[in-house]
Amino acid sequence: MQKTKAHILVVDDDPDVLTTARLFLKHHFTQVDAEKHPRELNGVLSKSDVDLILLDMNFTKGDNDGREGIYWLNHIKEVSPDTLVILMTAYGDVELAVSAIKRGATDFVLKPWKNEKLLATINSALQLRKSNKKVTRLEETRKSMEQDRDRDLGEFIGESEAMLNLMKTIEKVGTTDANVLILGENGTGKTLVARALHRASLRNNEAFIHVDLGALNENLFESELFGHKKGAFTDAHQDRAGRFELADTGTLFLDEIGNLPLHLQAKMLTVLQDRKLKRLGDTKEFNFDVRLICATNMPIHQHVDNGEFRQDLLYRINTVELVIPPLRERVEDIPILVDHFLKRYGKKYNKLELSMSKEVMSSLMDYHWPGNIRELEHAIERMVILSDSSHLTSDMVNFRSAGSDDEALDTLNLDDMERYLIDKAIRKHKGNISKAASDLGLTRAALYRRLEKHGI
Repeated sequence: MQKTKAHILVVDDDPDVLTTARLFLKHHFTQVDAEKHPRELNGVLSKSDVDLILLDMNFTKGDNDGREGIYWLNHIKEVSPDTLVILMTAYGDVELAVSAIKRGATDFVLKPWKNEKLLATINSALQLRKSNKKVTRLEETRKSMEQDRDRDLGEFIGESEAMLNLMKTIEKVGTTDANVLILGENGTGKTLVARALHRASLRNNEAFIHVDLGALNENLFESELFGHKKGAFTDAHQDRAGRFELADTGTLFLDEIGNLPLHLQAKMLTVLQDRKLKRLGDTKEFNFDVRLICATNMPIHQHVDNGEFRQDLLYRINTVELVIPPLRERVEDIPILVDHFLKRYGKKYNKLELSMSKEVMSSLMDYHWPGNIRELEHAIERMVILSDSSHLTSDMVNFRSAGSDDEALDTLNLDDMERYLIDKAIRKHKGNISKAASDLGLTRAALYRRLEKHGI
């Protein structure tokens, strides 16, 4: 007989009751513990996640009013709100037990119990707990996915040999649970590749959780990824699940992992090795099951050689490595992408049947596109907005020609100047967002916002 995965704790001052309950329940549940004194509850609850407690209502000889049971029920609900409590009571205490249910008890059983009745009561309570946890997790997952939704919109498009080979690899790797590291410059579509891997996996009906590590505040790193308990820090007003929990049984996408500071890399490595984590401010560990996909625009292997990224963490995350070629190395895909974006933004701005001259298309294919597909998309959107007719002309094209990196920007437009300086800083530091941000006098989060603004 297969046991139900659950941790049951029996608390009663009668040794015979403890022995009888433990011998019966251990045949049905994976972990059954027994305690004679309720004062041991704190120790047990601090070390492990107890699903359900069978709690006697009287512990002091001669006391039959159930006040001790009510006291310990309140204590359990205060220190471990998610733990279910089923009270064990004699016939004369039924009215008191019913009152205790209003205080948070899940149910009660009469002593001496019938085994079938006890088992049914416990299973019913556990099913309720499972349903409640699932609803809470789904709601938290929905909120997390809604926050990421806008930045993840897009399609995976390309007919070049490089892109066709990449798509074939995605089909092969997607069906496995292998950890994948996606490498590519900003704007090449790393998030779209991660989503394609998720859709091709056996987890495609589960959550896809996107975490931008580059924009994550270091002080909130553990809270965001691993969750926190109420009171863990000043603004922790309630328990909160982290991204690892929300992605459980699904896919966790850690974007810009190359920007993770060394001291946080050590924490990440431990969690990935053990497949266990603790919420911030909690002492209980729990297992998680996620398919891990990471991405970075940085030369990650060079950073390992320079001691800026842990080699053991790199081994952990790149069972398979996918490299997305920059747009300048697959110029044959530009006409397909242009046509796609013309249709998208023509529909958005109610300018249908847009066309483009060969001269404009040629200039688009000659440009080096430092911001890759994201920059191309923004350029096409801008052209559609500025067009007065259905035919797009060369005067609508607004970008620097290749080879102008070292030339002064001949403009007084603040947006153009800001874009030029950001592009120059990123090139100077070879894609290292942290160093580019420092050079520009910005935080990483502020630089990321400007990258999105300018389509870089």
